Amino acid sequence: MLLTAACGNSGSNAGGNTAAPADTGAAKDSKPAAAASTPKKVTFWHAMGGTNQKVVEQMAADFNASQKDIQVEAIYQGSYDDLLSKLKASMGSPDSPSLVQVYEIGSRFMIDSKTTTPVQKFIDMDKYDLSQLEPNITGYYSHSGKLDSMPFNSSNAILYYNKDLFKAAGLDPEKPPKTFDEFQKAADAITKTGKASGANLAIYGWFMEQLLANQGAEFVNNGNGRTALATESIVNSETAVNTLNWWKNLVDSKAAVNLGRKTDDSKKAFLAGQVGMILESTAGLKGLVDGAKDKFEVGTGFLPKPSDAKEGGVVVGGASLWIMNDRKDDEQKAAWDFIKFLTSPKEQAYWHINTGYFPITKKAYDEQIVKDNMQKFPQFQTAVDQLHQTKSNTATQGAVIGVFPEARQIVEGAIEEALNNKKSPKDALDGAAKEITGKIQQYNKTVK
Repeated sequence: MLLTAACGNSGSNAGGNTAAPADTGAAKDSKPAAAASTPKKVTFWHAMGGTNQKVVEQMAADFNASQKDIQVEAIYQGSYDDLLSKLKASMGSPDSPSLVQVYEIGSRFMIDSKTTTPVQKFIDMDKYDLSQLEPNITGYYSHSGKLDSMPFNSSNAILYYNKDLFKAAGLDPEKPPKTFDEFQKAADAITKTGKASGANLAIYGWFMEQLLANQGAEFVNNGNGRTALATESIVNSETAVNTLNWWKNLVDSKAAVNLGRKTDDSKKAFLAGQVGMILESTAGLKGLVDGAKDKFEVGTGFLPKPSDAKEGGVVVGGASLWIMNDRKDDEQKAAWDFIKFLTSPKEQAYWHINTGYFPITKKAYDEQIVKDNMQKFPQFQTAVDQLHQTKSNTATQGAVIGVFPEARQIVEGAIEEALNNKKSPKDALDGAAKEITGKIQQYNKTVK
C-alpha cells in the first residue's frame, strides 16, 4: 500500500518548528490499577521526530516516574509511513508494540486489520468520562458511536496572512477574508502592489479535503464511509469542481502563485514575504510566528468558503493511539493507563505548548501554562475557535477509507492537471474519482 504523511507533515517533523521541551509541571499523579512485583513493560511506537520526539520521551519518562507498576518505552519508528510498514511486518509476532501511533488516514486499515482492541472497551470498563475530551476531535476516531483509538496529536488547517502586506494593499489587517470572493479580492489587491504574490495554496490533498468539509461536502459515499462501507469516491461533486475552479482562477488571474506540492515551499515563501496568504496546519503556527518575528506580523483566520456554503467546518488531522490485541490483557490495560495519563489536563497542556498540537482535553485550557502560551501566541485562538465552531456531521468527521493515502495523492495529481491546464477542473476530478473508486472497490474485495 502506497502511503503518504498526514496534516502537512511527515512523522519526522510533524508539528512544524517547535520550541525545545520545557519543564512545565507535567502530571505525576497517574494511578495504574494493577500492581506487579516487576514493572509491566509497554512498548510504544510513535512517529514524532525532531523536537516532538523529545516531548514524547519526556512524557513517557514522567509517567514512569509517577508510579512503579508500569514502564513505558517510547520508540521512534520514522515517518508515519515507515511506522505503518514496520507495524504490518510485526503483526502477530513477539516484536509487535503494545501501543502504536497511526496517522488519521490509516484508521480504516487499522479497523479492518482486526489487530486492535478498541479503546471503547477500556472506557466502558473504567467508566471513563468522554465528555472531558473535545467532541470534534473524538468524532473523527469514532465509528458507530464507539471510539476505536484515542486521539493524540490533532491539528487542522487555518489561513495565515501577512498583516504588513494587507496594510500596503489598503486592506484591513484585522479582517482576514472569510469567503472565496473576499479571498480573491484580497489576493488581487496584494498582487497589484507589486510587493508580493497575493497567495499560495500548496497542492496538498488535505487542503482540498478541508475546503470540502468546510462546505459540508463529503469525500466518498455512504456518509463518508461512516454509515456504511464506502464504495465510491465523490471528489468530483459540484462542490469540489467549483472549489477547484476557484483555486485555478486564483492562479490564472495572478492573484496566487503555484509553488507545487511541498508545504515547506509555501511556508518559506510566506516567511520571505513573497506571498501574502497561505493555508497551513495549526501545528505549524509557532514556527511561522517565530519565523516572521522582526519581519512582519502574522495574522490568522478561518478557512475561506463560498458565501452560500452549507454548514461545515474543519476535519482534524494528526494521529491517534491504538492498543494492539495480540498483547496480554494486563499489558493492554497498562497501555490504557498510559493513555489516561497522556490525556490528563496537565499532560495535554505540556503537549500543546511544546508541539503546537491541540489539547484534546478541555480542561487543559485552564492550565496556567496554556493561558500564558495563548497570550504569547494569540493567533492560536483562531484555531481553537474554528474547531469549536465546526458543525459536527459526516463531512467534518472525515472520510473513512482503506486507500486514503493513495486517494490523497490522486487528488493532488488532479489539482496539478487543472492548474497546469492539462485538463479542466471537472475532467481532472472526474478522472480522480474514477481512479479512487476503483481502488476502494479493490480494497473492499481484499478485506472481504
